[in-house]
Amino acid sequence: MQSTAETVAEYLAGLPQDRRQAIERVRRTILDHLPQGYQEAMNWGMISYQIPLDRYPDSYNGQPLMYAALASQKNHMAVYLFGIYSSDEARQQFEAAYKATGKRYEVGKSCVRFKKLDDLPLDLIGDTIASMEVEEFIALTEAAHSGRKSGKGKRS
Repeated sequence: MQSTAETVAEYLAGLPQDRRQAIERVRRTILDHLPQGYQEAMNWGMISYQIPLDRYPDSYNGQPLMYAALASQKNHMAVYLFGIYSSDEARQQFEAAYKATGKRYEVGKSCVRFKKLDDLPLDLIGDTIASMEVEEFIALTEAAHSGRKSGKGKRS
């Protein structure tokens, strides 16, 4: 369920009240922990936290490099955390920390899904957002893409 909103305010205004409150709370957590250099924007039909093209113009798809995102989907809400999916170790640490909270752990390919705010450990989300500076995320992204180009990153 992609939004056609052009601003974050427009996106939030288009959500049902219960979802708006949850998304606003998660958004506040993200903004409070977001390292310098990332920018909040509407991209790909969701609220994204990205490295602007004027800082990193050489992205693989010509779009700003997305670090995280927040979206209200048809059957759930989601926090996309691309930083933790750039390394197996980071993903495993996040998964262990999440499960230790006792909250329901429901994930997609690059996101954590939640139906209500109580399902999401906001402290962990904040810590995860704060954990990767722009330079580190760029380096991990470049390493991942150079591995694919050379065949090193291929899975069987």
